[in-house]
Amino acid sequence: MADGAAHDIDSKERATFTAMTEGTAADWAAIAAAGQAHRGEHVDRILSHLKLLDNDYGGFNVDRLEHSLQTATRAHRDGRDEEYVVCALLHDIGDILLPASHAELGAAILKPYISEQNHWMLEKHGIFQGYYFFHHLGLDRDMRDEWRGHPWFEYTAQFCHLYDQNSFDPAYESMPLEAFVPMMRRVMERPVRSIYKKPEAA
Repeated sequence: MADGAAHDIDSKERATFTAMTEGTAADWAAIAAAGQAHRGEHVDRILSHLKLLDNDYGGFNVDRLEHSLQTATRAHRDGRDEEYVVCALLHDIGDILLPASHAELGAAILKPYISEQNHWMLEKHGIFQGYYFFHHLGLDRDMRDEWRGHPWFEYTAQFCHLYDQNSFDPAYESMPLEAFVPMMRRVMERPVRSIYKKPEAA
């Protein structure tokens, strides 16, 4: 098929407006259909970025990907559910893209797919992890106390203590990344909350 013909067929499946004020229901149906054709690819893109942590040590005893795998493996072996394990796997995905606020990136990526409790844990874990090292940098290790009394304070402190702060062991036998991919696909298959999702009927 000639390139021009292929382009013509493709263009018929697109919206026709040049400004959203001109959009019709048919335009938005075409846009929705185009998006549906790529469903699930976001997980592959997230995995591609996670793999960038491989061989990036950042001065630590293990590279950033191994730290992520250790954290997720410890949570999995401790009997945590898949949502929690995926949170553990992606908790530091922002390390090299947003080093000044890494925790917020993992929280933003997973927000549509996880509970508010797990989202809060991801968003705040950087400050809670600081309890173990901030004082060595001249910072306040008790910075997390701003949220003491919050319903999810202990939940987040436990994540850091049980799975995060101790996952820098070169001798630890982590599960391979491939073992977590099906969990990621299940957890991120459909958003549970999103501005683009209709509220479910009561």
